[in-house]
This record gives sequence, structure tokens and C-alpha cells, in this order.
Amino acid sequence: MLAIVVTAGVGCTSRPRGSTEPSGTPAIKERPRSTAAVSMIEPAPGAVITGDRLRVRLELTGGRVILETKTALRPDEGHIHVLLDGKTVSMAYGLEQEVAVTKGQHLLQAEYVAADHSPFNPRVIVAATIVVR
Repeated sequence: MLAIVVTAGVGCTSRPRGSTEPSGTPAIKERPRSTAAVSMIEPAPGAVITGDRLRVRLELTGGRVILETKTALRPDEGHIHVLLDGKTVSMAYGLEQEVAVTKGQHLLQAEYVAADHSPFNPRVIVAATIVVR
């Protein structure tokens, strides 16, 4: 019997930000905390949708969507990622968009991410289960 153990230490470092590991590689930097909150206006949780396109409308408070991707991160600047069943279907720069859907039950998520397209810590995310007929 073969057992494999995998551990992840993302964000679990006691070294100062920007320091390097003994091997000379950069240490993992801590993700910023956002000042924003995102909520889903449309579709409502549990909505039953017909067709193959889904309109997504979001509200963002305490932050703003920016067009540029950058590594100088601010807690109030970022992008919107839309996920359907755990897979990214859109990395949009706006709060309204349409995404393609198939019939069945789906988990729809919208996440406000930092300007480098990586999540804030904690994540700024909203989710709703929908049904497409």
C-alpha cells in the first residue's frame, strides 16, 4: 500500500514579507484583505432560468473594478471572476455580464479578486444555486 501525503503552506510563514527561503527563492507573500463586499442581484438564489445564456448582475460596495492588471495591490481595487460549477467562465471588468449555461442545476459564484487576478484573503465571494431548463 502506497500513501502519499501532500501539505500546503500557502500563507503559513513566519518569515517577514518579501524575505527569501534558505534556497534563495522568494517566500510566499501574504494576500491582502479587501475592503469590499460583493452581492448578487441577478439571478436570485434558487432561480429557475430558461435558455442557454445567463444574465449576471452584481453589486460591489467598498471597492471598484479596474481595467488594468497590476502587482501593486490595493484592498479597494480589483476584477470580477464568475465561476460556474467551480470553473471560471468569465474574468470581466464589469458588474453585469452574460455567461453560457447548460440545462441542469448549477452553482454560480462571483468573486471580487485583487488586481493581479488572485483572491483576497479572506475571499470576497458570493454564491447561488440555480436551475437551467
